[in-house]
Amino acid sequence: KEAILAFRIERAIPKDRILELYLNEIYLGFGSYGAGAAALNYFNKSLNELQVHEVAYLAALPKAPNNYNPIKKPKAAHDRRNWVIGRMLEEGFISLVQAEKAKKQPLTIFRRSATEYVKADFFAEEVRRELMVRYGEEQLYKGGLSVRTTIAPRLQEIADWALRKGLVSYDRRHGWRGPLLRINDNVRFERPSDWRSALANLERPKGLFDWSLAVVLKTENQAVQIGVEGGTKGQIPLQELRWARPWLEGQKRGAKVLHAQDVLQRGDVIAVERVYTNPEGLNYPDDTFGLRQIPEINGAIVAMDPHTGRVLAMSGGYSFELSQFNRVTQARRQPGSAFKPFVYLAAIDAGYTPSTLILDAPFVIDQGPGRPKWRPANYTKKFYGPSTMRLGIEKSRNLMTVRLAQTIGMERVANYANRFGITNNLQQTLAMSLGAGETTLIRLTTAYAMLVNGGRRITPTLLDRIQDRHGRTVFSHDRRICTGCRQRAWAGELPPRIPDTRKQVTDAGSAYQVVAMLKGVVDRGTGRRIAKIGKPLAGKTGTTNRERDTWFIGFSPDLAVGVFVGFDRPIPLGRRETGSSVAAPIFRDFMDGALKDKPAIPFRIPPNIRLVRVNARTGQLAQTGERNVILEAFKPGTVPTGASQVLEGQSWTAGHGAGSGALSGTGGLY
Repeated sequence: KEAILAFRIERAIPKDRILELYLNEIYLGFGSYGAGAAALNYFNKSLNELQVHEVAYLAALPKAPNNYNPIKKPKAAHDRRNWVIGRMLEEGFISLVQAEKAKKQPLTIFRRSATEYVKADFFAEEVRRELMVRYGEEQLYKGGLSVRTTIAPRLQEIADWALRKGLVSYDRRHGWRGPLLRINDNVRFERPSDWRSALANLERPKGLFDWSLAVVLKTENQAVQIGVEGGTKGQIPLQELRWARPWLEGQKRGAKVLHAQDVLQRGDVIAVERVYTNPEGLNYPDDTFGLRQIPEINGAIVAMDPHTGRVLAMSGGYSFELSQFNRVTQARRQPGSAFKPFVYLAAIDAGYTPSTLILDAPFVIDQGPGRPKWRPANYTKKFYGPSTMRLGIEKSRNLMTVRLAQTIGMERVANYANRFGITNNLQQTLAMSLGAGETTLIRLTTAYAMLVNGGRRITPTLLDRIQDRHGRTVFSHDRRICTGCRQRAWAGELPPRIPDTRKQVTDAGSAYQVVAMLKGVVDRGTGRRIAKIGKPLAGKTGTTNRERDTWFIGFSPDLAVGVFVGFDRPIPLGRRETGSSVAAPIFRDFMDGALKDKPAIPFRIPPNIRLVRVNARTGQLAQTGERNVILEAFKPGTVPTGASQVLEGQSWTAGHGAGSGALSGTGGLY
């Protein structure tokens, strides 16, 4: 059969082409399929850059790549290469001078450096799932697809670090849950060989990352002595144990740690990390370690280009080893107050302005016979009277948001939730205006990205382009047609203009007014701890009832980022653990790293927007010498000219009135 096939191939394809196909497919060692890949992996060069002695070595490999491995079998590899050089001379491909020079060259391997290796497990798995859906298992694993993703390695590294830091920080605030396990008391800890052997026989827990496994050898008042995997000894001083107060039900903590033995006992197996300075900044001895704990809480972070939807970084949890569940794309959770900007956007498109006064006062809804009355409340449990719409979003006032949603109608709010892709069928009940409807982190972050890009629709993607095994493009995220991009050569023509085909989902001026209010959240409101970065940033916190879900979604002019933190089985995070204290620091740390050494680019202002000086409290035009003045964004004809009327809405609504059913979800608080 093979002989017949050989004759048929030879009749259809010239011998040079057959050889080319063969050399581009065969395995040549070092993970190289084809001569081009081998040139990169062995010599870090393209084929056309290879010298004679390097070409000869590659020609030696098809017979048996493993037999001529230059690292494991250098002599065999060298001898085989020189034999090939001799045959090249005999066949007249090279001269005697070239052959002698080539044989004198050492067989030196330069491992590939051009390729950037990125560890992004959640991102890679999400790409695999999408390819499986698009092409099926056969094409995914055997189709020879070449996939170009959108990942930005530097941002991915920052995202992983910021998320883990934030989750560990929350976990430490709520105490110590105990050692990973205990080593049998029969081990003689004074004998190094015993505890080293005991540690070596333990299965290393998942999710330790750069932390080390250690066993407690001895406890004292001011420190504990530990043996660390690898055989070294160290100590954990009392200062590094003070955070480890006992964890109590309800995310509470027990008594303060006064002595080291209050936390650890001999035989405890723990996670540790080498530390170099104490909380006061003084240097520790070289053998000092800090106690660490794998957090039970989880979360996610995603960063994208708000103009294209390209996902630049994605971390779907604390550890892919511990759980492959991607909380960016798979976890449907309540966004709480992170949904409010879209209620305000709907109102602005309906004719309201950031200076519109809304009554912040008690609000009660009668839900009908046999059902309790719904009484939404502000997080502070206080009422603030007439307040500007801007203040309502900066301070995340629930009562103002409910009144506004009731006035403009929940049908309009549901339409905006659908238009921005947050959720497809938002129930038209007032609780939904406070973020009771479930969504995913990637959908909500995409919606915020559409605010900062001027109200244009984008589709999030992890894939830039896919080519088949013949180099044909079978998928491209950017589907715009650019005829001027297909020129064979450039002769000084003007750059081609690529059309903007993105659909406008809201007025650019309205989108900017919301962006300006969200910038106020960072400057003066619930996200003010982010302002220390010192660059134009905007965003919104979100926290649901009893602090079960915490969010911060925000952006710079060219980067949209979403953060979610919560337990996989929703339970309260603890008193005062809100989007501001849990999720916002992760956003801050990410943005601080991502925008480092970047210029401070201001938010882009559409041509139909006027910036006017107003009193931040009343929303009215600022007078000369007046304090507490801000620049507010207005559309033409909407600048305040006199005393404002207060939007009061209804304080009591029958249970079956339009847009009044309020308890279809638990709602957002803060």
